[in-house]
Amino acid sequence: MTVVGPFGLSVRDQALEADVQAGLVAVEEGLLEATKSEVPFITEAAQHLVRAGGKRFRPLLVMLASQFGDPYAPGIVPSAVVVELTHLATLYHDDVMDEATVRRGVPSANTRWGNSVAVLTGDFLFARASQILADLGPEAVRVQALAFERLVTGQILETAGPQDGRDPVDHYLDVLGGKTGSLVAVSCRFGAMMSGADETVVDVLTQYGERLGVAFQLADDVLDIASDSHESGKTPGTDLREGIPTLPVLRLRERAAQLGLAEDVALCELLDSDLSDDARHAEALRLLRAHPALEQARRDTVRYAEDARAALAPLKECDAKTALVELCEAVVHRAG
Repeated sequence: MTVVGPFGLSVRDQALEADVQAGLVAVEEGLLEATKSEVPFITEAAQHLVRAGGKRFRPLLVMLASQFGDPYAPGIVPSAVVVELTHLATLYHDDVMDEATVRRGVPSANTRWGNSVAVLTGDFLFARASQILADLGPEAVRVQALAFERLVTGQILETAGPQDGRDPVDHYLDVLGGKTGSLVAVSCRFGAMMSGADETVVDVLTQYGERLGVAFQLADDVLDIASDSHESGKTPGTDLREGIPTLPVLRLRERAAQLGLAEDVALCELLDSDLSDDARHAEALRLLRAHPALEQARRDTVRYAEDARAALAPLKECDAKTALVELCEAVVHRAG
């Protein structure tokens, strides 16, 4: 048994392992090439997060999905570079919006160079992704454009909040489908599509990616509360400090509204206070880590991961399918 990709994913088939490893190496080279500029400072800023590492979760999915067709088709590696560039670009923008100070264990771009450089660097990465897409054909451009629209819509809906009468948890899950699920779905779609897989297989893998993407983000929500910075690569409770309502907080508020328990109401009031104060922030983290709402968020994560696994049922049994199933299990393990 060997290990490849994020979360210690095990790949038992040597040929599959070799294909995936070679693909990820080629993606890494492609990312470095795509982030080069004639202006050295732009290269430095654009490669800041590339060189910081990362799980390369989306490129891994491209490689695994390509196994259902021709895994050596010429569009596979470039499409994996596109989805990772797009993801990286959103990280630059997210860190500005969240005023984050750490990303992937290094100072965020906005901390190092300021908000303007971080935003423009994200734009630069979007531009480079578009250049690569142009060579992959109009269908690839359309797929990516629709996903990007969903991604931005999800971010706007998160900022705007739920409409009156809308369940906040349902609203949040819709947000995640756009913000995270859309690009993970495209990763699976590109891998299958570029490999020439049957359309039914492309659709199955796209559905799988959407559900896995939501599970992946829900696991991140749990980690933001439960982990330390060494595990997650960013400051614990970043979303909490910025007042961004992730699923554990939404489950807490839901419970407080339903049961009216004094300790739940008090914790909600603490979350509504100024969490830029380090002592308040630490106390909020401590209480949330021990609260049933965090366990409920873990159960939600498991449910989405199981839905992703169930989506794979129509696919033939093979090592690539086994690896995709194991990714569902790895996401659940990641959430504890």
